[in-house]
Amino acid sequence: MEKMTRTHKIFILAAAGVLLAAACTLSFVSYINEFKHPERLASPTSEQQAYLTDYLNQTYPAKRVNILRGLPYATVDAQLDIAAESAILIDTANGCVLYEKNADEAIPPASITKLFVMYIAFQEVEAGRISLDDVVPLPESSWAINLPADASLMFLGQGQIVTLRELMQGLAIASGNDAAIAVATYISGSVKDFVLRMNEEAQKLGLKYTHFEEPSGYSEKNITTARELASFARVYINRYPQSIEEFHSLKEIEYPKKENLAPWMKSRGDSMAVKQWNTNVLLRSLEGCDGLKTGFIYESGFNIALTAKRKGVRYLSVTMRGPGKNSREGNNYRQRDGTTLMEWAFSSFSDYIPLEHIAPAYTVAVTGAEGKFVRLVPAWTNIISVPHIIGESAADAAKQVHVEITKPDFIYGGTLAGQNYGQIVYKLENVVLETVPLVADRKLERVGLWGRFWGLIASRFLRTK
Repeated sequence: MEKMTRTHKIFILAAAGVLLAAACTLSFVSYINEFKHPERLASPTSEQQAYLTDYLNQTYPAKRVNILRGLPYATVDAQLDIAAESAILIDTANGCVLYEKNADEAIPPASITKLFVMYIAFQEVEAGRISLDDVVPLPESSWAINLPADASLMFLGQGQIVTLRELMQGLAIASGNDAAIAVATYISGSVKDFVLRMNEEAQKLGLKYTHFEEPSGYSEKNITTARELASFARVYINRYPQSIEEFHSLKEIEYPKKENLAPWMKSRGDSMAVKQWNTNVLLRSLEGCDGLKTGFIYESGFNIALTAKRKGVRYLSVTMRGPGKNSREGNNYRQRDGTTLMEWAFSSFSDYIPLEHIAPAYTVAVTGAEGKFVRLVPAWTNIISVPHIIGESAADAAKQVHVEITKPDFIYGGTLAGQNYGQIVYKLENVVLETVPLVADRKLERVGLWGRFWGLIASRFLRTK
């Protein structure tokens, strides 16, 4: 009887061991099977997304926050014959500076100042506080007869009926100082208050050396640099791309027409309309040119913020203190410098769009943690300015960019949001154009000892090398 009892105990223990092993095996198989369904990973919460964005902005400000930045690879400075004393050329897609010459010299922007007036007007329209179709009252200070004889004008006058849209055309095409006063007064109630707004907006954009005394650009006390103008202009056209098609690309304006005249002058019909050509002469000579704004006062010389777009690629240049004894000479130098910069840019670079060639995120298994998967996302996805170092053209070079993605088979023991767990390398032959970290999109806490044990075992099954 005693022998039967021992046998029975052994049998029970053996059966229990088998059952325990089977349960553990089933549990482990179930645990492993969970790693076969990455599609079950939930999207990050709004809080997780906000934390990641904030963390990446602080960690990689040069790539994610700064409006302008250097190229991410070494280059040889271009030797261009630029007559203007100060110049800068950027890729508007990523803010990369392609060329610069004394770009931090403090210079009055002259009528390029009016871009800030238009920028604020677009902000107000976007906020729904005003409309481009609003009829704008014209204060006496905006009448052309009350402005200096050498001021640029769209010829506003007493009793005229003019919309904000027409005033914006007057700013963009005729560079009207009268239009600047009218818009400033309409938006802020007074020119003085509007100038305060201009300086506030400049500060928000991080423009340390830009300061305004009035909105038309007539004053030499308005001050900026080519770099800061380019920085602002990039924000302006990227945030309000309609400004190019609706205003800056227009080649001429006729004002005032019959419908604009005061009631007591309508009998004169369109006879008072003055036809003015856009002060940007490159609209008529440079392929793809569709903006942006010129400026001249004696203290600044001949300035121009210029942009052109070809086959989806847009560049922007600013030249300041351009030479010239008169308007004809000044325009000739502006045209020559602008053409030199733009033709060099289009022949020397082209854009490569990473998100057309990589996934927006890569799901990776996580063992020994509270979750089974994490998404690894590029820390930034800026468009890359590809140099023309191979191929028949810059566009051809961009087509030959090679992508190398390095990411782990799994991550053990949890993750930290924003932590680097891999990388994406963009190459053109042997030249590394950019290296971008792959970072975790969320935090996954490490689990207890038993869970980490299972995680270690699971890791061996997830390893592919």
